[in-house]
Amino acid sequence: MAAHSLKKYRRITVKIGSALLVDRSSGLKRDWLASLADDIAVLAADGAEILVVSSGAIALGRTILGLGKRALKLEESQAAAAVGQIALAGAWSDALGKGGLKSGQILLTLGDTEERRRYLNARATISTLLKMKAVPVINENDTVATSEIRYGDNDRLAARVATMMGADLLVLLSDIDGLYTAPPARDPQAKFIPLVDRITPDIEAMAGAAASELSRGGMRTKLDAGKIATAAGTAMIITAGTRLSPLMAIERGERATFFKPSTNPVKGYKTWIAGQLEPAGRLTVDAGAIGALKSGKSLLPAGVKLVSGNFSRGDTVAILSPEGREIARGLVAYDAADAVRIAGLKTGEIETVLGYEARSAMIHRDDLVVSHAGDQVGAGDQVRAGDQTRVDDHITSGG
Repeated sequence: MAAHSLKKYRRITVKIGSALLVDRSSGLKRDWLASLADDIAVLAADGAEILVVSSGAIALGRTILGLGKRALKLEESQAAAAVGQIALAGAWSDALGKGGLKSGQILLTLGDTEERRRYLNARATISTLLKMKAVPVINENDTVATSEIRYGDNDRLAARVATMMGADLLVLLSDIDGLYTAPPARDPQAKFIPLVDRITPDIEAMAGAAASELSRGGMRTKLDAGKIATAAGTAMIITAGTRLSPLMAIERGERATFFKPSTNPVKGYKTWIAGQLEPAGRLTVDAGAIGALKSGKSLLPAGVKLVSGNFSRGDTVAILSPEGREIARGLVAYDAADAVRIAGLKTGEIETVLGYEARSAMIHRDDLVVSHAGDQVGAGDQVRAGDQTRVDDHITSGG
């Protein structure tokens, strides 16, 4: 049996990149898709539940519409996605159907995983498909997504889906057969890494940019996906999808990089917090606050030294060390304006400054997830504002 046999996993999310599915000249790679569908049928027959995250709608639509390789305007990309998505869904239905499998299409936008209520709705729909023995085929809804409201890559979307659904394993099928010490296309001396215990800053430094014109992601987005997945207890494999029957290739022991899941994974409600793709803001804290967080305590205003971002009460914010390393994420109890006013204050001083009796914690420990490994955050990283506030498992307007 292969070192990383897929047959021991109960629920597997498989991500397929555009370049694997679509040839820029001839369109859909039907033989390759048929071989992958056969692999899925084998795993399903052994009792596994398979979720597919499939890129390819825009690339396929470009081919069908004869748009060539030129850069597309936003509305042209959205139109290409509309045409390609129909063809792609039909191809998946046909390919899986030949193996006796039903399938269902799920199109997600960023808010469907980032906003708590919509996250729960998406999870319920996908869960129902799995109970009905149908294979969910999931993609970003590129017909309406814009640069401001999109995942930007299906690696992170796949990780969000995997953790949302409690998958045991995430398989990223790529045009490269795993992680190397440097991008092998640029460095012939790069060494293959078969096993990653934990995604550290040193591991992240090995990532390069996207190698394919059809792909939005690169090794960097795959490692971002790995951080989301492994923190929630989901193992991850990166391997080449360019060969036929790529899942059975893993089973045969062909080259792949295996990422171990965390031994102390985030579970349940906190999985959603930990996997948020873009924090709405950032709180820089002092060493005392870092120690308190790591010991399981709430974040108090006294430990906050800098507030950045335009966030609302209930949004997910990143907590940074003085050096700019992300150490935790959580749902903030104050709007940005009030957070700025009370940063650095002792609990007894908050009411005097704000003029009303307020919460003692900037982020309560029940709404906070400490990172397993600190991640360097760049000053140019995007922030996104939202308006969700948790009240048990319900969402109400924040503010």
